[in-house]
Amino acid sequence: MTDAAGAVADAGAEAYPRIVAALIRVTGDWTLAEDCAQEALAAALERWPRQGVPDNPGGWLMTAARNRAVDVLRRASVERRKLRDLALLTDPAPAPPEGDVVDDRLRLIFTCCHPALALEARVALTLRTVAGVPTADIARAFLVTESTMTRRLTRAKARIAAAGVPYRVPTGPALVERLPGVLGVLYLLFTRGYDADGEPAFAAEAIRLARLLHTLLPDQPEAAGLLALFLLHHSRRAARRDPSGDLRTLEEQDRTRWDRAAIAEGVALLDRAGDGPYALQARIAAVHATAPTAAETDWPAIAGCYDALVAHQPTPVVRLNRAVAHGFAYGPAAGLALLAEARAGGALDGYPPAVAAEAELTARRGDPVRAAALFRAAADAVRSDPERRALLRRAAELAS
Repeated sequence: MTDAAGAVADAGAEAYPRIVAALIRVTGDWTLAEDCAQEALAAALERWPRQGVPDNPGGWLMTAARNRAVDVLRRASVERRKLRDLALLTDPAPAPPEGDVVDDRLRLIFTCCHPALALEARVALTLRTVAGVPTADIARAFLVTESTMTRRLTRAKARIAAAGVPYRVPTGPALVERLPGVLGVLYLLFTRGYDADGEPAFAAEAIRLARLLHTLLPDQPEAAGLLALFLLHHSRRAARRDPSGDLRTLEEQDRTRWDRAAIAEGVALLDRAGDGPYALQARIAAVHATAPTAAETDWPAIAGCYDALVAHQPTPVVRLNRAVAHGFAYGPAAGLALLAEARAGGALDGYPPAVAAEAELTARRGDPVRAAALFRAAADAVRSDPERRALLRRAAELAS
C-alpha cells in the first residue's frame, strides 16, 4: 500500500461515518449520502498520489462529498434550502469534535440500531453505514449473496423511512431505554468477529465504534464497560490459535503474546464502568487477563462476578457460565450442581457449551472416561470446525 493509499484508508475510517451522517441529516437520502462518501474516497485515491495528501484529509473528503451531493441535488432541482445547508457543511478541525458533528455520528448510530429493525438488519446497517464495510464483506459474514444483502439493506432503509424513525439522539429516559439496544448491536458485531469462524475485521470495527460511543457518551458507564470488555477479550487475539489455526484454551495460550496495552486500557476503563452487565463481564475478563498464569486465576472473584451478573441477566447461558466458574472456584461438585439447576426445564438441551462444561467438570471430578465421551458428544454438536477439533483434542487427551 502506498503512502497516499494508506492515508486514504486512515482518513476514510475516521471521516466516513461523519460524512454519511452529515449528508443524511441534511438530505434525508441514505443512498445519496453513502454514494457521495464512496465517490470522495475514490477521488482521493485518484488525486492524492499525484497532488499529495492534504493537510486536513478528513476536511478534504467532506468537501469532496459535499460538492458531489450539491451537483447531484442541483441536477435533480431540489429545494434551495438543502443546497444552502450543504454549502455550509465543513469538517471540524482535528481538535475533539463537538456540536453537530458529534450529534450526526450519534444520530446515525442510534438510527441504524433502532428497534423498529430486526436485530440482523441493525447489525448489517451499522456495518454498512457507520463502519463503511463493503456490502460483499457483510454478505459473506451473513452467508448470503451480495445481491441478497443489498436488498436487505435497502429494505432496512425503507423501513426506517416508513416507520418515521426520527434522525436524532434520544435524551433523558429515552436514552437510558435505547442505549442497551445500541450496545447489544455492537456486542453482536464483536462476537461475529471474535467467534472461531468469525470475521476478525468485525471485532476491530466493534471496538472502534464502542470507543466512539464511549467518547461521545462519557457519562454512560455501560458504554465504558462494553469497550473494556471488547479490549480485554481482543487482547488475547494473537494467542488464541496455534500455527495450524486450531483454538487454544486459556491454559494453553502464551500469555507473553497478549496485548498488554489493550489490557491496561480495559482495566482502567473499569473505574468508570459501574456494575452493569457489560461491566461485570469486563471484570471477569480482567481477572483472566491479569492473572500471571492460568493456575493463579482468581476463580472466587470470577464466581462472585457471575453471582452478580445472574441477578441482572438470569439467562440459561449466564447460569451455565456461573456453574463453570463455581466449579473452578469451589470444586467440580459445586459446579455440576449449579449446572443441573441451569439445565432444569431443558433450556440448554442440545447446547454444545453445556455438554462441554459438564465434560470439563466431570474430568475434574475424576471420571476421564465419561468426560471424554461428553467432549466427543459436544464435538458432534458444534458447527465450527476449529471448536470441533479443540473438543476432540480434549477428548483424546483424557482417553490417553
